[in-house]
Amino acid sequence: MTIRTRFAPSPTGYLHVGGARTALFSWLYARKHGGRFVLRIEDTDLERSSIESVNAILEGMTWLGLDYDEGPFYQTQRFDRYEEVIAQLLEQGDAYYCYCSKQELEDMREQQRANKEKPRYDGRCRHRTAPIEGVQPVIRFKNPTQGSVIVHDVVKGDVEFNNTELDDLIIARPDGSPTYNLTVVVDDLDMGMTHVIRGDDHLNNSPRQINIFKALGAEPPVFAHVPMILGDDGARLSKRHGAVSVMSYRDQGYLPEALLNYLVRLGWSHGDQEIFTLDEMISHFDIENVNRAASSFNTDKLLWLNQQYIKASSADHIAHHLSWHMGQLDIDPTQGPELSKVVALQQERAKTLVEMAANSTYFYRDVDTYDEKAARKNLTIDSIDVLQDMLERLAALPEWTAELIHAQIKSCSEARELGMGKIAQPIRVAITGNTISPPLDQTLELFGNQRTISAITRAIDWIKDRAE
Repeated sequence: MTIRTRFAPSPTGYLHVGGARTALFSWLYARKHGGRFVLRIEDTDLERSSIESVNAILEGMTWLGLDYDEGPFYQTQRFDRYEEVIAQLLEQGDAYYCYCSKQELEDMREQQRANKEKPRYDGRCRHRTAPIEGVQPVIRFKNPTQGSVIVHDVVKGDVEFNNTELDDLIIARPDGSPTYNLTVVVDDLDMGMTHVIRGDDHLNNSPRQINIFKALGAEPPVFAHVPMILGDDGARLSKRHGAVSVMSYRDQGYLPEALLNYLVRLGWSHGDQEIFTLDEMISHFDIENVNRAASSFNTDKLLWLNQQYIKASSADHIAHHLSWHMGQLDIDPTQGPELSKVVALQQERAKTLVEMAANSTYFYRDVDTYDEKAARKNLTIDSIDVLQDMLERLAALPEWTAELIHAQIKSCSEARELGMGKIAQPIRVAITGNTISPPLDQTLELFGNQRTISAITRAIDWIKDRAE
């Protein structure tokens, strides 16, 4: 048997991190077992679904690297098939037309509440044989009235539901459009899903869907309902806890593999290991080992993990993702040093790509202002001699290498009997506009001969202008 899993989001908003984790678990399970991972867009809610949301989902999946083997399939393109199945259920006697008006249904529920009963449809249209004039009917699934349904869940264990607690759900609206619980069963059946991994907010749908599977003479897939993600305050993760859209983490400077690594550890573990390569995730992951309890999202932990990935990843890989962030600063990274070389200088000191991009702008754009505190301390009248001396030394270098640059800074320091910092900091501020950068000799080597000389000259002129 070929394992087949799916991710089936509704395109009514962005790709939430909770949905991304569900997609990741489904993707890992399929990859581990040599199976197929299917993307299905459940867009039958015509009022709330949008092409913008579809694009946001596809963009998020692409950025995370969760490639799908089949799809995307769109439910709105399968209405003929749903109508066929609804007709089959009607013919079998497993579905019926319900002519209850909204008022009739509300009166029924009011009476049930008054009797301290659970409000639910009482099946009164099961035996109606004639239509009611002026009422556009819905179609309901005739749920069994006896026995129970056991959801064999590989995360939750066996969960039993009494059929008496399950009313006859609507499977087609008055306009004929199918509802969620019908379409998901038909899709999972037609697409051969062997395992359905989804959030535990869908657990209550499972017994209804199992009964529909049985009415269609089919075996339901294996279910795995994973617990929800909570914020650090114990409430369900939402916008008020910070970023929850997958692409908002891209915007904040996280690497996709860092987010994947963090998400896989929300509810699953492999010993004490914290950091996993993608191959290790595939090798070690098993849905049976997902915890039953909800997990809390910890942004500080994600930030730490992101920093570890930035430090350990290849400069070329980081440059691939950093390029987008440079573009957000209106910088073309081809107009300056090779971006991967800039990354190699910066990756030990950056927690996010946003931070790295902001700290790398001077490589591509001449500074036009200096940090006030940095300039007040380092770009002074007394520093003009030092800057002029270093300007001449650097201009005379036969080769522009970090080693020779360092040697000149050291030589100037010894000749003037000043600490290396007294020589380096005025140059650093002249180049970067601030007092923080990677090692100055390596920074200048990458910055280039002519730009270094121009920047130091500008700083000297700036000091003189301020002194006049």
